[in-house]
Amino acid sequence: MAGLSAHVPELDLSPFSPTGFAALAQSRGIALEKAVWMTEQPVTYGIDAGRRLDETGNPNANLRLEFLLPPEKWRMAAVLVPIVAREPEVTVLLTLRTAHLSAHAGQVAFPGGKIEKSDPTPVHSALREAREEIGLFPEFVKPLALLDLHNTGTGFRVIPVMGLIDPSFVPEPEPNEVAEIFEVPLSFLMNEQNHLRHLLNWQDYRILFHAMQFEERFIWGATAAMLHNLYERLYAPRDEGDDR
Repeated sequence: MAGLSAHVPELDLSPFSPTGFAALAQSRGIALEKAVWMTEQPVTYGIDAGRRLDETGNPNANLRLEFLLPPEKWRMAAVLVPIVAREPEVTVLLTLRTAHLSAHAGQVAFPGGKIEKSDPTPVHSALREAREEIGLFPEFVKPLALLDLHNTGTGFRVIPVMGLIDPSFVPEPEPNEVAEIFEVPLSFLMNEQNHLRHLLNWQDYRILFHAMQFEERFIWGATAAMLHNLYERLYAPRDEGDDR
């Protein structure tokens, strides 16, 4: 109507609000369409979740995991990085795996698992696994973007899918796989001062991992590496013209 203007509420684009996080993820993350492309890349593509140490105790970028595992041992996987759209600040939903599992028992993890041939894309794989593990139905999830592919010492090549989760979602853990479900403020995990380095002896090697301690929760390995990658892609200070 002439002479009148509709009032449009301003969006909260602070970096840890739901709208602010979504904007950062979609502008600085990897497009969802790249997920299938990632599955076709050689083992030399991707970020190692841990780095071997050289004889001086320093991480050596030339000693990569593809030299430790034969090509036929690698398996593709996808995880959902669930960002719960809480106001005024979002949280990260994480799981504690049960102690009896054959892989990553008792560790903090994102919901996810192996990519099945029946999955149309790795994004569908992440959503399927989240539904199976924590009862998260796809209608509660808005997939936004990808993080970088991660190679783990256990032979998985993991595609992380960032998704914004409706805060009305009520988790239902699958008791055989998930012991607990909890949330951590994203602002805590994106503070570089909270990023630790963790040493582990594995198969006669010394491996350096990222790690984060939140209250009694110790987050390390591939999960911490993916969170560190989220920090580097979305929140780390950037030089002008840096469009990584």
